[in-house]
Amino acid sequence: MARAAAAAAFVFVSLALLCDASQGEGAAAAAACRAADLVVRQRATGRVVEGKPEYAVEVANRCRCAQSRVVLRCYGLSSVESVDPRAIRPVDDERCVLRGGRAIRRGAPPVRFTYAWMTPFDFPLVSSQVHC
Repeated sequence: MARAAAAAAFVFVSLALLCDASQGEGAAAAAACRAADLVVRQRATGRVVEGKPEYAVEVANRCRCAQSRVVLRCYGLSSVESVDPRAIRPVDDERCVLRGGRAIRRGAPPVRFTYAWMTPFDFPLVSSQVHC
């Protein structure tokens, strides 16, 4: 019985190693992408819209791999001015998707949008799909 269990464990480990090896450099590069590779920069523009300060946001991908389906925490993205839905749009009361889920590549112009609200949002990364 112990010999059968050991053989099964050997087969499982061997298959796992083969699977990892078959994914090659793409998997290693994808694993190298971190939340910090999606850089969110935000600044006050100096404009006031309906009594609220306006903020300009840029999101850039610093990972060598493209990232799609980028979802940020935005708590509904409240704004007294229209926010470009091609850049960012809420998917529920807590999360927003960038560029309609389309890929953001390293070196490409950042995703840009403005909004006006009492205080700035943080926009932490919730998830993304890495493409190497």
